[in-house]
Amino acid sequence: MRDVYDAVADPTRRKLLRMLADVEELPLHELTVHFQMGRTAVSKHLAILKDADLVITRRVGRETRYRLNAAPLKEIQDWVSLYEGFWKERIAKLKLLLEEKK
Repeated sequence: MRDVYDAVADPTRRKLLRMLADVEELPLHELTVHFQMGRTAVSKHLAILKDADLVITRRVGRETRYRLNAAPLKEIQDWVSLYEGFWKERIAKLKLLLEEKK
């Protein structure tokens, strides 16, 4: 199983996730038209997302359809939320500093 952080590190894979977040599912050929790369390259990116459990596939005849599984993204959300207090404090201090300079 691939690391979820590694899977979302690439901009192409983040774009694929974003596209899948907007729809129920899409076949490979509909995803490929949004990239300046071949079907094989897009398929490799989708395989990485699937290894990280971020994408679920379903066969319909000869076609593979892809859909988002957002549950693993919770790990990233939890990690980023640890820094929320840090940024709130910094922004509050910045606001005070800016108000003092008026």
